[in-house]
Amino acid sequence: MPTNVLMPQMGESIAEGTIVRWIKRVGDKVDRDEPLFEISTDKVDAEIPSPAAGVVSEIRAKEGETVPVNEVVAVIDEAAAAGARPPAEAAVLAAAAPAPAPPPPAGAAAGTPPPAEAPPSAEELRRQRSSPLVRKIAAEHGVDISRLQGSGIGGRVTKQDILDYIESPRPAPGEAPPAGPAATAAAAPAVKASEGDQVVPMSPMRRRIAEHMVMSKRTSAHVHSVFEVDFSNVEKLRQAKKAEYERAGAKLTYLSFIVKAVVDGLRAVPVVNTSIDGENVIYRKEINIGIAVALDWGLIVPVIRHADEKNVLGISKAIQDLANRARSKQLKPDEVQGGTFTITNPGVFGALFGMPVINQPQVAILGVGAVEKRPVIVDDAIAIRHRAYLSLGYDHRLIDGAVADQFMSEVKTRIETFEASAL
Repeated sequence: MPTNVLMPQMGESIAEGTIVRWIKRVGDKVDRDEPLFEISTDKVDAEIPSPAAGVVSEIRAKEGETVPVNEVVAVIDEAAAAGARPPAEAAVLAAAAPAPAPPPPAGAAAGTPPPAEAPPSAEELRRQRSSPLVRKIAAEHGVDISRLQGSGIGGRVTKQDILDYIESPRPAPGEAPPAGPAATAAAAPAVKASEGDQVVPMSPMRRRIAEHMVMSKRTSAHVHSVFEVDFSNVEKLRQAKKAEYERAGAKLTYLSFIVKAVVDGLRAVPVVNTSIDGENVIYRKEINIGIAVALDWGLIVPVIRHADEKNVLGISKAIQDLANRARSKQLKPDEVQGGTFTITNPGVFGALFGMPVINQPQVAILGVGAVEKRPVIVDDAIAIRHRAYLSLGYDHRLIDGAVADQFMSEVKTRIETFEASAL
């Protein structure tokens, strides 16, 4: 009996997914819950397990293709013989081939093609494939979604896109529209590949990162402050407690101490734990810390939820668990959503400090530089201390320099005076 494999809905707000690669091919045996294919969505990359055991008899979506949720992407034949390889390759090709054109109407001149309406492009289809709420808002205001440039994956129109379009003033008939960010982006110079160059399409994740970073730079007035922090006390505590934490199934790193200090700093300066909604400021009740994890194929930011309710051991376990599952593509969509503040750690690669881009809709992000031994002056004598630079990127629309520095002073003080009793 054949079993249809559907594009799963990886979260309420996700309407489609992109097939990154097929782990199994037509004719391959597959066990129930064995990874069948890999997808990339607006929120997360994940390996999708097979819903049944059998033989892959048909694959209906190609690698790189974006498919709506609940659409059939493959068929599993549960009754197929173990050694049989069904001739589905030809079926896939036949299914993908265009249908023959209908004969011209009687009386049509020979060689004259009948008038036909051009089919919508793939980009227009992706824009139209927005959420029901977006389509409802568009219908109420008489907006053609296919004519909007969305900020979602593949140009998909989001709720914010349609609201921004409706609220923005429209030029009078015959009047040229003013140049804006979209027009500026469209006017980017074309780049030609030279002989011997390798041209590789961006992965779905890379495209989303690019869109999100450009959107963030357009949205927020980025400013950065850099503080040098002494980690000598933290290093002593880390060495003293490292073995104990490993026995408890956690790795005690500098990042664990930093997250705890940031949580305390956000409590002391709550405006850093906010979002801007038009002319309103949303003060977040929860403190959810996003931790940027570098992957071979991009960057993902899993979230430690309710970080203010965890001690250093709990934070250490959460960091290790989220990072491991991010690298093995086992994260759930809700584990990369809802962050209120983000920490990125370029220091792990040796960078002294970075100037990170804010992770919208947050208003600040912390960059962590390499912790290393440096000569410093202590009581008029040269001493060796473990030190690092911490940089805060913040949205100057809401956070002034004095407030940013107050927050960084809180973080610096808590790191430098960390007590063993807090572990």
